[in-house]
Amino acid sequence: MASLNNNQAKFDLEQQSSTITTLEVETKDFDYSKRSQWLRAAVLGANDGLVSTASLMMGVGAVKQDIKAMILTGFAGLVAGACSMAIGEFVSVYSQLDIEVAQMKREKERGREVGDGEEKESLPNPLQAAAASALAFSIGAMVPLLAAFFISDYKVRVGAVVAAVSFALVVFGWFGAVLGKAPIFRSILRVLIGGWVAMSITFGLTKLIGTSGL
Repeated sequence: MASLNNNQAKFDLEQQSSTITTLEVETKDFDYSKRSQWLRAAVLGANDGLVSTASLMMGVGAVKQDIKAMILTGFAGLVAGACSMAIGEFVSVYSQLDIEVAQMKREKERGREVGDGEEKESLPNPLQAAAASALAFSIGAMVPLLAAFFISDYKVRVGAVVAAVSFALVVFGWFGAVLGKAPIFRSILRVLIGGWVAMSITFGLTKLIGTSGL
């Protein structure tokens, strides 16, 4: 009898352990899914900040070679871009929030059971989304700014900006590919070439307009 009781106790413990492990795996998978969405949005925001700010700095650098003009342009681009990202994300997420709240009200009116606590936790947070977008954009924009900040020589400064931005584009392309489970090399190449094209077009057109006397 004692042996049977011991075997039953061991079986119960094994079942509990298996259940806990399964729950932990499911929780980790669920959390990872949520985190991957946030991280992917952060990578995209940082990439926007990197490319747009670097392109602005290269554009101004095409007609003004002094460091002050390039740094001020980059800083203005960082602030303007971060504010634009934050406001755009706030408006977008707030619209989504209004839609989901209205849907919850309609379901309550129809007599459906709705878990208020769970539903409220799943609702999007406009302020959080706005802050995350502004922060991600700012982090990306800081790369060309820091690369150019202490270099007085024009050619060396431009080369440092291009090198720093290229390295950051490779990192962002790799990270985005890992999160999206896409081919890494193609993702890196796509992001890198896109950044180079953006900087080249901005530099070339600004140079053209600046030398034409407009």
